[in-house]
Amino acid sequence: MYPKISIITVCLNSEKTLEETIKSVINQSYKNIEYIIVDGNSTDGTLKILERYSNKIHKIISEKDDGIYFAFNKGINLVSGEVFGFVNSDDILMPNAIEILVKYLKRYPDIDMVFGSVRKHWGLLSGYKPWKINYTWNFYSSHSTGFYIKTDSAKKIGPYNTKYKFASDWEYLFRAIKKFKLKGVATKKSELFGIFRRGGFSSRIDPIELFFETTKIRLEYKQNKLVIFFISILKLARFLLNYKK
Repeated sequence: MYPKISIITVCLNSEKTLEETIKSVINQSYKNIEYIIVDGNSTDGTLKILERYSNKIHKIISEKDDGIYFAFNKGINLVSGEVFGFVNSDDILMPNAIEILVKYLKRYPDIDMVFGSVRKHWGLLSGYKPWKINYTWNFYSSHSTGFYIKTDSAKKIGPYNTKYKFASDWEYLFRAIKKFKLKGVATKKSELFGIFRRGGFSSRIDPIELFFETTKIRLEYKQNKLVIFFISILKLARFLLNYKK
């Protein structure tokens, strides 16, 4: 049995990088893939690229939206595969990434999420240690290119919470792990899913605003206030130290 894997690419004015992203998805060694692209009504050459590859893309939406997390939710609503993940328009999926994903899905039939290793400009993101989300603000065993979740499990969690401008993806994982107790597994470090490039949405997030949003999320989910206080002090101290440097 070869499960259908849905891949969603969200883009806006991405003509410089989108074609490479598309090629990395449509040239996967694993073939039972549904490819969905959600465009935010681009005004550059993005739509021409989408037209060029339209016969390789199963579903395309191009319309104005209110931000990346709104676009994420649009894409999820279009998914028909048993598992889905995101490969954003400035990232690259490795040629055998989905083949590795399916191997883990078959090996661990009871898990909800798979975290594949992802390379960033400063190093490798890998592993899955759910306890870390209690104490860190940047909980990413892997970025969007490496995170895949079963569609039925995602229905339990619900959509990305669009009231958060910067931390909705972090809140999504916080909800999955803390509230719904979903199970995850990480690939080996050597089993690289993708390359997460510098300059995407996450690189434009103000760290102070992210700090306050994630603290608010912790409070809303009734995490121990004393724990929040101490890790907040450590986070602020680290930020000030880096700021002085």
